[in-house]
Amino acid sequence: MTDTPVSEMSFEQAMKELEDVVRQLEDGDVALNDSIALYERGALLKKRCEDELNRAEEKVAAITLDSDGNPVGTTPVEGQ
Repeated sequence: MTDTPVSEMSFEQAMKELEDVVRQLEDGDVALNDSIALYERGALLKKRCEDELNRAEEKVAAITLDSDGNPVGTTPVEGQ
């Protein structure tokens, strides 16, 4: 686990750490208290990844197409 706040992680950083957390939990070689901390961190990482994917999906959905189906620009998405 890194000390980087989850809110400051990129999607890639959060996904890599989430994979590490899952691997450690699956191995079962972690003390109960450490397992709980890993699980909590994993839940935060999962949420971060979901949020980043949703943001990316909104950006992709906002791309406007011309009558031939070619991308011509984007429509502003709320919250950016």
